[in-house]
Amino acid sequence: MAEVQLPTASGGVERYRTQAPKGFPARPARPFTRIAYAAAHVVADPFADNDPWLDTAVDWEKTLQFRHHLWDLGFGVAEAMDTAQRGMGLDWPTSLELIRRANAEARARGGALIASGAGTDHLVPAPGLTVDDVIAAYEMQCEAVEAAGGRIILMASRALAACASGPDDYARVYDRILGQVSEPVVIHWLGEMFDPALAGYWGHDDHDAAMDTCLSMLATNAAKIDGIKISLLDDRKEIAMRRRLPEGVRMYTGDDFNYADLIAGDEQGHSEALLGIFDAIAPAASAALGALAAGDMDDYHAIFAPTVPLSRLIFKAPTRFYKTGVVFMAYLNGLQDHFTMIGGQESTRSTLHLAEIFRLADRAGLFRDPDEAAARMARVMAVRGVGTAQ
Repeated sequence: MAEVQLPTASGGVERYRTQAPKGFPARPARPFTRIAYAAAHVVADPFADNDPWLDTAVDWEKTLQFRHHLWDLGFGVAEAMDTAQRGMGLDWPTSLELIRRANAEARARGGALIASGAGTDHLVPAPGLTVDDVIAAYEMQCEAVEAAGGRIILMASRALAACASGPDDYARVYDRILGQVSEPVVIHWLGEMFDPALAGYWGHDDHDAAMDTCLSMLATNAAKIDGIKISLLDDRKEIAMRRRLPEGVRMYTGDDFNYADLIAGDEQGHSEALLGIFDAIAPAASAALGALAAGDMDDYHAIFAPTVPLSRLIFKAPTRFYKTGVVFMAYLNGLQDHFTMIGGQESTRSTLHLAEIFRLADRAGLFRDPDEAAARMARVMAVRGVGTAQ
């Protein structure tokens, strides 16, 4: 195996030797028994003549190739979500272009599973903003997603959080939008740990009270809702809500800390999956879900267990910067040939953080080619002053 020099928490440098990969299958052996979406990242164009903090430049070829990588492994693609830097560099016009292109790729595969984010991110929260403005913004994006042939994931709205006066305004907005969609959608409740601008969503700072408002909305509109994805990083809250869902409404876990147990479920039910971490650990997640489908719970947990420390690191506070770790994993695994992110977001995590991602990913057997991963890591470390492997 290869060696690479990595920084340590004590301020030194260690020689780290990679382990053998686990060799996860390139295709699932059987259909999954869970619906599993991977929220997919975008790849920036490193050669674009632009100002990365201000302008969006996507490498369309690599971005779309990555969607095929996920489909090959049995996943659906959750498109233009927060993992794709929605609201953190990916603007609405580029998001719509991404949605159109990705849905076309899905159709070319004979109808690969894909659902796309519709929100209000083109609407800037400002004094004078009204609930009617939010409704109009949601209507515009939902219409655009449906025109592209896409299923809708109804994303949480910063603008609604900014202008709503209480729970009734949330009910009004969601009732209005869900009354117009052509097929059932996935509701996305994204917690403030992912986006501080969404604090107090559903009209309450307390998550339990917010859950009551959300459940009431789900019950009113159950015929238009496929499920709800909650991203609160709290398995207790997810399980409590899962047990109270209206009949026919699924729970999609967005818990990148506790996904293994939530997907496995208990005697009262389980969660489906719509996860950003599946982007980074897709081969392992596919193998684990295959084991679950085969009824091999020991193998399921054995595969997922070493991925959990990695996921908890990638999604650690400030959680909104998790995209850096996800994109970094794609670079290390040779799925893109650079580590350049939209909005210059590759700078949001420290050198020590990236080094620990490398260690944990290697221990989980996630590198397809450990030698190549080590060579790529050495190049990144050299730029950050660590040096190169000998």
